[in-house]
Formats: sequence, structure tokens, C-alpha cells
Amino acid sequence: MQLVDIGANLTHPAFHGDLPEVLARARAAGVGTIVVTGTSVAESLHALKAANEYPQALRATAGVHPHHASECDASTIPALRVLAQHPQVVAIGECGLDFNRNYAPQADQEKWFAAQVELACELKMPLFLHSRDAKEKIVDVLKRFKTLPSAVAHCFTGDKAELHAYLDLGLYIGITGWICDERRGTHLAELVRDIPADRLMLETDSPYLTPRDMRPQPRARRNEPAHLPHILRAVARAAGKPPEQLAAETTRNAKAFFGLS
Repeated sequence: MQLVDIGANLTHPAFHGDLPEVLARARAAGVGTIVVTGTSVAESLHALKAANEYPQALRATAGVHPHHASECDASTIPALRVLAQHPQVVAIGECGLDFNRNYAPQADQEKWFAAQVELACELKMPLFLHSRDAKEKIVDVLKRFKTLPSAVAHCFTGDKAELHAYLDLGLYIGITGWICDERRGTHLAELVRDIPADRLMLETDSPYLTPRDMRPQPRARRNEPAHLPHILRAVARAAGKPPEQLAAETTRNAKAFFGLS
């Protein structure tokens, strides 16, 4: 069973001390490829550096998270364009809108999200999307583009209406350990049945979103890619499928989406 973790923040300081061991545990758990998330130009550079250092295990994305939208300037898109030329970079993002915390003004978020979608269209690269409390505007921005590349709603936690709005746009859906959270993720156990088999992918969003039902809980509650099989089993139970079948489907989807060999 070879899995693909489509979103892990392995440039986070939580992994600075033991990344080789983290990757070894992931490999032992059956996670064959991990896509390291870029959240700013600087972090995208770090993600690419990691992917170049561990080319058998890692790939990277290049993008600016909405929290950092106010940091963007005229150099941002050219810098992302250069990063995207590297073969280890497999998607544009993490980009999108976050109206929950509004760490950046909404107008800045919308401007730089649209700019990154335009870049993905230009380069014909997949989009790695972030959306929180911004469904209508996300859909509005995406609909401005006549021919979107493939895109995934990373770390989907929304309701049925949001899910189907994304599916209607042709988006893939990324599910994390949020589904294992009895306080706020139980609705996902019902919604995963609405996701077509060819649109579902899995991710840890490490070091965040450690599955709450893991026993024992990992040290300092740090999530890592080796926990992806736990998420797989939770999604498989909810979808009413054998884990082996779901593993094959989600891995096939991720390889096709990111162009992985």
C-alpha cells in the first residue's frame, strides 16, 4: 500500500530537528510521496530545497497563503514563476482566501489569489487551494477563468453545499485528520460518500491536525506523514470501502493530479 500525502508542512520548525527520521517513519508506514506545501516565496524556496534533498520522497508546491497576501509585491509572481520551472515543484499554492482570521485584508487576498490562479493557467499547473469562510468568493474568482487547470480544495472541512460547489467546478477534495475529530469533523464522515472516487485525495497537513482519536497521541501532538494510514482507515470506514481499495484510488488520483511517476 503506497500512499501520497498531498499536503505536509515539512518546512515548519517542528521538523527541523528530525526530518530524516520523519521521512523514514513515513516510508515504513507506506507513504511513498509527500508534497511539501509552500506558503510564501521564502517557504516555497525551502520546500523546493527539501524536495531536492530528498528527491525520492518529496515534491513541493510554490505559492503564497492568504495569510501572507499583504506581503506580496511586484516580485511575487515572477518569483513563483521561476520556482515553478523546477521539476520537483508540482503545483501552484497554497493559495486562496481565508476570511476566518483575515490576517491580510480581503482585497489583498483576492488580488493575489487571482494572480496565482492566472499563473497556474499560464503554466498549466495544478492549483493547491486554501478556503476558509470564503466559499462564495473562492468560487467567484475561479469562475473568472474560462479554462482552469486541475485544482484541489486542500484540507476540506466545509458543509455539503460547499463540497458540491467545488465538485461542480471539477475540483478534487483533500481530506485530513479533521475527519477523526469527534468535536467538529463528524459531518465529514457523511460527506465523503458524496466525493467521487476519482476526486478524493488524502493529506496530513503536518504538523497540524493530528487525528484526535489516535492512541497514544504523538509527542507534543505533532502530526506527521506516517499518520496518513490512520486517516486512510477513518475515511475508508466512512466511505464504506476496504482501506486497500481507497488507498489505490487516492494514490492513483494524486499521481495523476501532480504528474507523479
